[in-house]
Amino acid sequence: MPSTREMRLRIRSVKNLAQVTRALETVSASRVRKAIQANNATMPYAEKAWKVLIHLARQPGRDVLHPLLRQRDRVDRILVIMVSSDRGLAGAYNMNITRHTLSEFDRAGVPVDYVTVGRKGRELLVRKKKNVVAAFVDLPSPPSFNDVAAIGQLVVDDYLKDVYDQVFITYTHFRNMIKQEPVTQKLLPLTVVDKEHAKPGDLSATHRTSSVFTYEPDQNEVLENVVPHFTAIQIYKAILSAQASEHAARMVAMRNATESANELVQSLQLEYNKLRQSIITNEMLDIAGGANALQNDERGVG
Repeated sequence: MPSTREMRLRIRSVKNLAQVTRALETVSASRVRKAIQANNATMPYAEKAWKVLIHLARQPGRDVLHPLLRQRDRVDRILVIMVSSDRGLAGAYNMNITRHTLSEFDRAGVPVDYVTVGRKGRELLVRKKKNVVAAFVDLPSPPSFNDVAAIGQLVVDDYLKDVYDQVFITYTHFRNMIKQEPVTQKLLPLTVVDKEHAKPGDLSATHRTSSVFTYEPDQNEVLENVVPHFTAIQIYKAILSAQASEHAARMVAMRNATESANELVQSLQLEYNKLRQSIITNEMLDIAGGANALQNDERGVG
């Protein structure tokens, strides 16, 4: 049986741990709000940009307008961008996105390369002996568009060089503070999807529009400049959604850890009280036994 000193030290240790998890919960709550705000701030620009792209993509001969809009006749190699986190303590967040990614592409039938965003995802894929060709770690939270532009440039360049025939991104789509789900989105070739037929988290989906656009100097030059930019926008929004999901998952995990620590403190405190009561009772019995023995000795002497 542990001593009262050991019990006190254990209670103090668990209380300190509860303070840490409570602080992490507070930090995560602040960061998830910032990530949501950053994501919402990009919505007006992204929606208008997609309206322009949809208008161009629905023109006759869209497959010859730009190489990023052209469907390849055959798929010989695939690139997957997997967005995870740099830190742990987020419950099953990293394991869930890794499991989802592998289930989607382990049976692709063609070689698959991976670009990872986040240290944890890279470690998990390397452990599974997957071919990780690039890794991006320690992104700010939330990142700026310039922080993730290099990822978009990398995948667009490789796609245009015919290194890859399809490019996908897997990330955790933020629905609310309680629900986040891993999703897969096709980045290249760019595909226009109506909202009515879109999957959850599909960043390329939009409502039909009857807007009329006039392009200067011409639509080909517009496409040449903005289509690669759209790919980077999709990656940027996916990372913002994934970061919001990460912080929400960590907030929930830390809240659960704090509650468990508090329950453990109560249980330990109860055991400590019982131990003290047992010690006090034994001491009182010893005193009473000593007093009785002393009285018996005095009577014998008399």
